Amino acid sequence: MNLRNIAIIAHVDHGKTTLVDNMLHTAKLFRDNQQVDDLLLDNNDLERERGITILSKNVSIRWKDTKINIIDTPGHSDFGGEVERVLNMADGVILLVDAFEGPMPQTRFVLQKALSLGKTPIVVINKVDKPNCTPDLVHDQVFELFFNLDATEEQLDFVTVYGSGKEKWMGPDWQTKTEDITYLLDTIVETIPAPAVSEGPLQMQITSLDFSSFTGRIAIGRVTRGKITENMPIALCRRDGSVKKARIKELMTFEGLGKSKTNEAIAGEIVAVNGIDGFEIGDTIADLEMPEALPTMEIDKPTMSMLFSINNSPFFGKEGKHVTSQKIRERLQLETEKNLALKVEDTGAADRFVCLVVEVNLHLGILIETMRREGYELQLGMPQVIFKEVDGKKHEPIEELTVDVPEESAGKVIELVTKRKGELLVMEAKNDLTRLEFEIPSRGIMGLRNNVLTATAGEAIMAHRLKEYQPYKGDLDRRISGVLIAKEAGKASTYSMDKLQDRGKFFIEPGEQLYGGQVVGEANRPGDLVVNPCIAKQLNNMRAAGKDDNSALFTPIKFSLEEAMEYIGADEYVEVTPESIRLRKILLNESDRKRQSK
Repeated sequence: MNLRNIAIIAHVDHGKTTLVDNMLHTAKLFRDNQQVDDLLLDNNDLERERGITILSKNVSIRWKDTKINIIDTPGHSDFGGEVERVLNMADGVILLVDAFEGPMPQTRFVLQKALSLGKTPIVVINKVDKPNCTPDLVHDQVFELFFNLDATEEQLDFVTVYGSGKEKWMGPDWQTKTEDITYLLDTIVETIPAPAVSEGPLQMQITSLDFSSFTGRIAIGRVTRGKITENMPIALCRRDGSVKKARIKELMTFEGLGKSKTNEAIAGEIVAVNGIDGFEIGDTIADLEMPEALPTMEIDKPTMSMLFSINNSPFFGKEGKHVTSQKIRERLQLETEKNLALKVEDTGAADRFVCLVVEVNLHLGILIETMRREGYELQLGMPQVIFKEVDGKKHEPIEELTVDVPEESAGKVIELVTKRKGELLVMEAKNDLTRLEFEIPSRGIMGLRNNVLTATAGEAIMAHRLKEYQPYKGDLDRRISGVLIAKEAGKASTYSMDKLQDRGKFFIEPGEQLYGGQVVGEANRPGDLVVNPCIAKQLNNMRAAGKDDNSALFTPIKFSLEEAMEYIGADEYVEVTPESIRLRKILLNESDRKRQSK
């Protein structure tokens, strides 16, 4: 059987999942009269809502007499740990680029890994039906990008396919529309090499995990050499050099959107294996008689940590089902089974855990959002950076930050980033936008997005990824203005909120139930201010001299989960329940806070 293994690389929203849908339809995976949703690969609610791919998925199609395994990679550098491992399973990559936007920073990150691993590329310039798009210019930009990433002569001689995933066509020229996407499938079969097979006993590296509540952890990887059969005794070669005997209980290959059982698989095929315990990513499944390990893969080390704790606010248990520390611990442990870049550590207290991750915003944001929907209540502390000691000096993670902004706002952005110890490296005009590239400590990125969007009237496009550890850059202020704190519990009234409007901006609406110590707004000036937004108007018989003014309140600021996580300070928590996100001080009592600040 002919085999082709390809990975699809694309920036968020450049049309990757739609393209895979078209491939599945073209390969007649569904009956003609079958009702099928769009975006088949984004199969959890969060992925559909945000329009992003979070977990990499494997699907396969049969085209003529070739089986094509398609591996969908996450477009975010935040899931960088996942991307690199996924590429090890493929022989070639499809780089999908928007005909209007051109190659984006996050695409560059994945492409760099793919080229350095020697994969054969095919460039697909998508969305050529967009008005004002410039496919030829984009093709030149892609060539330039390949050149900058040290591509080999063969890689620079890439095949380009033009088309529109939405309109379901692909062809060699963007000006001539074709009927369907068969040109792309034929190009894949012709251009991407078949898996290279070396002779010898079985070797298969575990490159990703799946988790089933019935059978436990499932190892997924590509058979590098030899063949693997069901019920076969094998040796598991671990990262630390030890070898453990095991037996394969169940062997599956990827067929269409699901998995199908098989008795044996040959080198080059991507398989899922049941029945092995205690494996890690990068371990090798090898022949029992001659166990030979493949070189282990590096998994990105966590650079950020965040405190999870039970909800102990006055409103605990009112909205969620799971509120105990045991439930939260079980849920986090379950997540570590399938999410490798996440580590959970215990603190001294039974009701608190520290989660270590590579990237707080998307990585933890998605986990917490999922937990919210499952009915959990919890509190989150401020994200912290993990420092390292190198030669006795303190080092911190530094990120590469790319911001595309209109020219007139560039100055404001540079000012904001340099205040947070950022260094401007590149400033270049790109069409009507200016591209700015910075090096900035990870600490400085927290809370930066809100400020940049405010300063540029929402027109900035930001992307960042971890670069390396560098010596500590010194202290920096995260938030300039203080917050408004509710003095006591009660219901917020329009009357008192109207009187307090000149003190700052509110995060709450009239009629909302509050508790003492809850953060209800942002103050106009530095320093926290305790206010009482619950005073109702006295309705007595005394006639007032002035007439009643109608209260006109400004629209309150509403935070998304990620924004709230970025906003809080070191003495604050985000309270997350299935129905609301509140900000609060860790110490709710004002006199306790004063005592601690002394």
